[in-house]
Amino acid sequence: MTTEEWESLCDGCGKCCLLKVEYEDTQEILATSVACKLLDLNSCRCQNYSERKSYVPDCIDLSKKKLSTLPWLPKTCAYRLIEEGKDLEWWHPLVSGTSETVHEAGISVRHKVISEDDLEDIDEDLPRYVVDWKL
Repeated sequence: MTTEEWESLCDGCGKCCLLKVEYEDTQEILATSVACKLLDLNSCRCQNYSERKSYVPDCIDLSKKKLSTLPWLPKTCAYRLIEEGKDLEWWHPLVSGTSETVHEAGISVRHKVISEDDLEDIDEDLPRYVVDWKL
């Protein structure tokens, strides 16, 4: 698969761009309703994808090699589905032909999250935003 083909698997849900809380004692990783400052909260796409590492150095590349080390990837994530030998969902843009179906199906984080820029003290505030969404 070419890089362009691999990148096209992204469904634009925005879930991988949610900040996570990791509990050191249990290694449990939980998503929050706080998105990376680069996530466009309407389109659920990175506002500066090609240069994101300059602004968010710990942004994770979803390469095929790393997938098995990312247990927090949503069960609906196309990268994960392909890795598991499963089909893409009906709402995936490559299946539906439009980027809006991921939002219409309620899969994306559109209208469900805030930007990390909205928090005053991210280290203290972030655990308050842990969500129990079925990712």
